[in-house]
Amino acid sequence: MSANEISREEIQAVYPKVAGTLADALGCDVEQVTLDIPLIEGLDAESIDFLDIVFRLERAFKVKIPRGKIIEEARGDLPEAEFETNGLVSEAGRVRIKAYLTEVPPDRFRTPMKVADIPRLFTTETFCKLVIRAQRAAQAAVPGS
Repeated sequence: MSANEISREEIQAVYPKVAGTLADALGCDVEQVTLDIPLIEGLDAESIDFLDIVFRLERAFKVKIPRGKIIEEARGDLPEAEFETNGLVSEAGRVRIKAYLTEVPPDRFRTPMKVADIPRLFTTETFCKLVIRAQRAAQAAVPGS
């Protein structure tokens, strides 16, 4: 496992608090918030809810999660012009998103894919990973850690 990979143990460690936070933000029962449920199709989240969810996760975990981080990190070093054209994700972009969102079943990656539809892929596990990456970034920023 590379340093960037996230283990099942790490995900399970943050999952209960992430699930509770999502349930509060979306007004649903915590039992509905499974790791693999898509937030938009499965829990009726709207894109505006993602801002609230990120804000709540930042407070719950005492971390900073920059806005737009998921798509930015998925793109990596791929120039934006190679990632998408006229709002559509390129084939190279799709490969990057699939590699980054490993928790999303392959059949959910449609062609063509609009950049605006990327949030439809997000699951509870996506947000668990976001929290873990933010925790790692915070630890890395502390001198001597």
